[in-house]
Amino acid sequence: MASKYDGLARIIIQNVGGKDNINSVAHCVTRLRFKLKDEGKANDEVLEQTDGVLQIMHAGGQYQVVIGPHVTDVYEAVLQVGHLTGGGEVDLDGNPVEGGADDRPKGALNFIMDLVSGIVQPTLGLLAAAGTLKGLLSLLGFLGVMTSTDGSYMVINAVADGFFYFLPIMLGYTSAKKFGCNEFVGLAMGAALVYPAMVNSTAGEALGSVLGGTPFEMSYYHTFFGIPIIMPASGYTSSVVPIIVSMFFVAKIEKFFKKIVSSLVAFFMVPMLTILVGVVLTYLLIGPVASMLTSLVLLLFNVVTALPVVGGTLAGVVVGGLWQVLVIFGLHWALVPLSIANIGANGMDTVLVGKVACEMGQIAVVLAIYLKTRDKKVRAIALPSIVTGLFGTTEPAIYGVTLPRMKPFVFSCIAGAISGGVATFFGAKIFVSGYSGILALARYIDPNPGGMGIMSAVYAGIAMVVAVVIGFLLTWFFWDEKGWEARKGAKKRAA
Repeated sequence: MASKYDGLARIIIQNVGGKDNINSVAHCVTRLRFKLKDEGKANDEVLEQTDGVLQIMHAGGQYQVVIGPHVTDVYEAVLQVGHLTGGGEVDLDGNPVEGGADDRPKGALNFIMDLVSGIVQPTLGLLAAAGTLKGLLSLLGFLGVMTSTDGSYMVINAVADGFFYFLPIMLGYTSAKKFGCNEFVGLAMGAALVYPAMVNSTAGEALGSVLGGTPFEMSYYHTFFGIPIIMPASGYTSSVVPIIVSMFFVAKIEKFFKKIVSSLVAFFMVPMLTILVGVVLTYLLIGPVASMLTSLVLLLFNVVTALPVVGGTLAGVVVGGLWQVLVIFGLHWALVPLSIANIGANGMDTVLVGKVACEMGQIAVVLAIYLKTRDKKVRAIALPSIVTGLFGTTEPAIYGVTLPRMKPFVFSCIAGAISGGVATFFGAKIFVSGYSGILALARYIDPNPGGMGIMSAVYAGIAMVVAVVIGFLLTWFFWDEKGWEARKGAKKRAA
């Protein structure tokens, strides 16, 4: 049966030296692993420029073609097109495995970042599209062309904001493919995390709290057979990490039930039991952990802010430097409600001033990469990421460009930290909730007679310029896009 990957399979076979040059082929979770008679016959350059191929690696006596989440489909196409007998899925030692094992970068942080960016990668096109629409709506709202209550605005926003709101559903699918789980189980898991009744379950009067009298005190509003159901204040909408962590365990749960459930009823019993156990564990385990981490972020911010003399400026450095990391893990919600409450009670806020320019630092880093690289695939992702980031939506830039490379992501965090310190040092303040990115400058205009006027916006603008300059220069002088592939390959071989 013909596959949509047949064309890619033919290109791969041709450029590994042809069928006669292949001793064997197997695959792990992300890579085709060839053992070739003569690796000198393979054409790295052509393959790396081929759509559908992410990278070429030479490691462990194997010629590895990095495909990503669709590797199983491409592997089947290679076998079909080349009339080859495959070795199935293998681990690093070439041993057959059930479910597979991926040779991710060593080190917890590198592993997590690489895993997250890899799972999000298939959604990058939609991320960029939805982010562009959100930016357009923000601009039209800022200019007064339409309001959030207009029907036209609401329809377009359903497309733009809807994608981000239900992002856990999409990531449930890609995570399931990554971890070797039923993709529809992943979709169901994501849907359970953003189910409206659960999202709104924290409304009303709390039934009680746990860890009372500590900085990690958490309220709960419902129980599961007497066990408190503790969730982050915002639920799991628009989050990334919770669904990925859930699917890591759900994939193992599914494999367990596949082994013990009779084949007579496995068709419906395996997914039913998998989803049931997975959702319960997610709400009873991941929820409390996420809430504790959120409380830890708030505690850290309060401790830093309370430091005499330098507290305010240092808080800006911390928020600006860590904001993008907090967003990835969904922990930024510890500070957002506090900012909104401050504006409501005092007419202004300083909590989120530190993040005023982190988006500008991010797109400056991407701009430098865009100008330095000649890789058409990288440029195709980078350009729309710059546009969406300008209006405050940096997910395409983070997951598509900077996070996979790690060092540029660190540069963007450094730019955010320094610019955050600049903004808080000058005394910038937020007076209304709303826009991010370049349009956020309007939030810093003091509407009160005798107040700061536009000076707070001027300070915010200075911080943005600082972020752009630092992010761009760090990347321009200290990032080698051409040598990235070689360095990454060397690290793999050393490991």
